Amino acid sequence: MKSSVPPGDFSLWSIAVPAFGPSLLFGIGEGAILPIIPLSARDMGSSLAGAALVVALIGIGSLASNIPASLLTARFGERRGMVGAALLSIVALLLCVSATSLWLFAVGVLLIGAASAVFNLARQSYLTEAVPPLMRARAMSTLGGVGRIGLFAGPFIGALAIHLVGLAGAYWVAVVAVAAAGTLAWWLPDLVSDRYEKIAGPAPTLGSLVAAHRRLLLTVGVGILLVSAVRSARQVVVPLWADNLGLSPAATSLIYGLSGAIDMLVFYPAGKVMDKKGRIWVAIPSMTLMGVALLLMPLTTGAVALLMVALLIGFGNGIGSGLIMTLGADYAPRQGRAQFLGLWRFMSDLGGSSGPAILAGLTAALTLSFGIAATGVLGLAAAAVLGYFVPRNKPIQR
Repeated sequence: MKSSVPPGDFSLWSIAVPAFGPSLLFGIGEGAILPIIPLSARDMGSSLAGAALVVALIGIGSLASNIPASLLTARFGERRGMVGAALLSIVALLLCVSATSLWLFAVGVLLIGAASAVFNLARQSYLTEAVPPLMRARAMSTLGGVGRIGLFAGPFIGALAIHLVGLAGAYWVAVVAVAAAGTLAWWLPDLVSDRYEKIAGPAPTLGSLVAAHRRLLLTVGVGILLVSAVRSARQVVVPLWADNLGLSPAATSLIYGLSGAIDMLVFYPAGKVMDKKGRIWVAIPSMTLMGVALLLMPLTTGAVALLMVALLIGFGNGIGSGLIMTLGADYAPRQGRAQFLGLWRFMSDLGGSSGPAILAGLTAALTLSFGIAATGVLGLAAAAVLGYFVPRNKPIQR
């Protein structure tokens, strides 16, 4: 289906269902299972450290699959890529439900991460092509926002299913949600922009893309890596510091939930600012706020102070919704777009995997407060890197 709507008349509502519906459903599926994966691993006899490792397999599977996902998307297209990712995710979820040993369960979790890499890359590639550049940031921030809404709602739906049928209920919720996402993707064909003519010549290789964009990857790419590291670490620091303060699990969950709620509420205004003013007007405030909040966290001594800091972290993260995807779409070349986005997501996931590892290493070597403060410094460093390099690498409006 071709999109021939002039950029000035384009509305995100015109692609809301095919662009954002599958992402919302996929997010619900992921959100339903994320809290209970470590519990399932423990039920199978895993130690606490082993359960944490099983959870980390989702990120490892995504990280290892970004490049293959880009090649698959380039070869088969976004719609088939999403449907294939949904099918792989269903197989992985069924493996988790039926697993009788820890290693089979771990394989299922790893495959869930691989499926999410394919799905997310296909969605980003779709929006990059379908949305006019003048509305790109709003589209990407909305994509990130609906995914967060799904992740927020998923645990509540999963909790209801667990109450009714036991721990396996959360996995069945995920199966239904992912199947619905795949069905929606199958019946709603991709919108393909006709703004450009087909580019002649062979498709670039991954090596040629790295060589052609090495300066970008070593500048803005490093900034993106730092952003991802801070974002992933922020999911860990709130419950860890709350436990350090002796807060109850209920109070910790409430603080974490309120932080996530404000995170969800500000994604669209942030995208509009990026479109109207420029990417840097969101990149710098987002990472500065998160960096400052993380530096303040070790100074908190009670629930109220921690809540204020957690809300600031949520707001800072929320206004940065879609930032990484928007910058990736800005810089992606017309020829080899999917492969470039695969490289971009690889760097992002590499940072996402390293953030909690850095926090854990510094906490073990020194103290938790030092580890949290160091993560805050990484946030300020991300703001500085993006602030310096993004204006000097102004993307072409492709």
